[in-house]
Amino acid sequence: MRGGKGQFWRAHMTARRIRQLGDPILRVRCTPVEDPKSPAVRLLSDDLRDTLRTARKKYDMGRALAAPQIGAPVRVVLVEIGKFRATMINPEITDVGAEDFQVWDDCFSFPNLLVRVTRAYKATLRYTDLKGKIVTMDLEGPMAELLQHELDHLDGILALDQPSGLDPFANKAEWEKHHKPTERYGPPRPREV
Repeated sequence: MRGGKGQFWRAHMTARRIRQLGDPILRVRCTPVEDPKSPAVRLLSDDLRDTLRTARKKYDMGRALAAPQIGAPVRVVLVEIGKFRATMINPEITDVGAEDFQVWDDCFSFPNLLVRVTRAYKATLRYTDLKGKIVTMDLEGPMAELLQHELDHLDGILALDQPSGLDPFANKAEWEKHHKPTERYGPPRPREV
């Protein structure tokens, strides 16, 4: 955009407040989006992007954000990892592999806490993009874990609700003093029935 006397400025960024543990909206089962191509969904996608980028700088973490985390109880997730960015509308996991793995999970809604959870090591994801196109992705390892975490947000479920093993909670800074980043993800193992 161009301002007076040759000045340029960027379009307005809207980083919203990330809702924290205890906010009731984090426990709401979100409603499906009826029109993925609507201007409201585009604005929500932009707000999620701007909020994720701001939070990433503040907390030095973050690959995705779910709409309820910024106060919008609809089924939308934004993922941004490197050059990959996707707004996932009405995402759903349609299949999981036969193996699980343990993960020390973190979340912008409780940024100083890690929770060890068990997730499917492989998953198939289906969602609608901003153009109304259906997209299917096969996920594995950290990406599979990430999308399971974000889809849980859409159902009002937090990692805190699914602790795994003995001593499943850790202060993030303390955990990082004693562990390497690679220890966040355990090896895949056959699912226990």
